[in-house]
Amino acid sequence: MSSTPAKPWTFQPEQFEVEAEGTVLRGESHGDGRDIFLAHGLSAARTYVVHGSKVLPRAGFRLHTWDARGHGESEPAPVYDYEHLADDFSAIVSDRAAGEPVVIGGHSMGCHAAVNLALRDPDRVSALVLVGPVFTGEETDLDIDRWDERATALEEGGPAEFARVIGERVNVTPEIKETIIRLAERRAALHRHPEAVAEALRQVPRSNPFDSLDQLSRLEMPVLVVASHDDADDGHPYAVAVRYDEALPHSEMVSEEKGESPLSWQGGRLSREIGGFLEKHRLDGR
Repeated sequence: MSSTPAKPWTFQPEQFEVEAEGTVLRGESHGDGRDIFLAHGLSAARTYVVHGSKVLPRAGFRLHTWDARGHGESEPAPVYDYEHLADDFSAIVSDRAAGEPVVIGGHSMGCHAAVNLALRDPDRVSALVLVGPVFTGEETDLDIDRWDERATALEEGGPAEFARVIGERVNVTPEIKETIIRLAERRAALHRHPEAVAEALRQVPRSNPFDSLDQLSRLEMPVLVVASHDDADDGHPYAVAVRYDEALPHSEMVSEEKGESPLSWQGGRLSREIGGFLEKHRLDGR
């Protein structure tokens, strides 16, 4: 009796394009199995979610990442706010998912867009992965001058000036600051339309993904909250991640040990945390 061999995992990602409200979004899918959709943060690109890690595809998941509107290889758009980012997220899930519900999440801006989508249509979401949340719905969240300064730096001085401005604002050791500046410049150089990213830097922080943390109590799916300590990543406060974990009915929080490199920067380790969390909730690969 013959048997069909298991389909080998492909190392070559499948490139895709999805049109959402007239804007073409470009991304890639890795692997075969249960769908996971992860969105990147503001001014980043799709390679800055799990940082190129192949852990999840190797574990039997199909990982989808894409460049947000105006970012990376995706086209510019007239509006950059969380309603449109969540609309884009929804369009990509509809186009790429083998079935629903699916696992969704992201880092910072991407995490907030995922929450917006989960709140508007929770039946489409089997689990959430929230890396580096920032928004709480309080006025103290806003540091608009910082984002405007970064936008102007990117427009007028390009990736190097953008990175320099970011470096000026961080209060860390010289070694960590050097890493932050290097990564920021490399990240900014990925964008085909830097003027669009500058506009996103002005618009996204002025929009709200939801009204208040109280709304998180409506999310009944399992949620993994990924925190980082403030000594290396004070732009994503550890205390905010704690508040998300406390507000969500079925969540757990993970982080690196104090003094280590932020978990959100460690693509392989972050991917293993995600995979282990999903396996625990019987949402493992294949």
